[in-house]
Amino acid sequence: MTQDDGDLDSLVRKRVRALRVAQGLSLDELATRARLSPSTLSRIENGQRRLALDQLVTLARALDTTLDQLVETATDDVISNPTIDAAHQQMRWAVRADPGMSVVRQRLTDPPPDSPSRMRAHPGREWFVVLSGTAVLLLGNRRFRVETNQAAEFPTMLPHAIGAEGGPCELLGIFDRDARRGHQRGDDGPSD
Repeated sequence: MTQDDGDLDSLVRKRVRALRVAQGLSLDELATRARLSPSTLSRIENGQRRLALDQLVTLARALDTTLDQLVETATDDVISNPTIDAAHQQMRWAVRADPGMSVVRQRLTDPPPDSPSRMRAHPGREWFVVLSGTAVLLLGNRRFRVETNQAAEFPTMLPHAIGAEGGPCELLGIFDRDARRGHQRGDDGPSD
């Protein structure tokens, strides 16, 4: 979807106002943060003053956002489809806002490994929630039972493995860039 300059201008003005209101800021408060006069900010928001790039940068900072987020127009890619790894019973989605992140849905049927040598450690962090069933998280020398609707988050530099307990379980996990890379470097044991 493309927008002409007038649509983008209007969109940015609406975003500035919406962010200001959502953050509970008055015109005076945001104007002070952005080093603008309240009347200038008011005219920017209602389209009576031209938007200048330097003003957009200071407004983005004052609103604790980025210039990219203020001017972003891409709405075509709202829906994404997973890539499917049938061998590991996984569906994986990339997070467009942060290409280093990925979301994984996985069905586990096997318990975690008996041998500590089959646990993995790699840079990164992981988070997962159990959608159904019960998972067992081995983390270092500790064992955690994670039941339906419970979540776990941990640094992946600790040796770890995840398995099912008492039957299949389904997980939804989020991996940062480093954790995702650690999982892509060889999947020679139970999934974690």
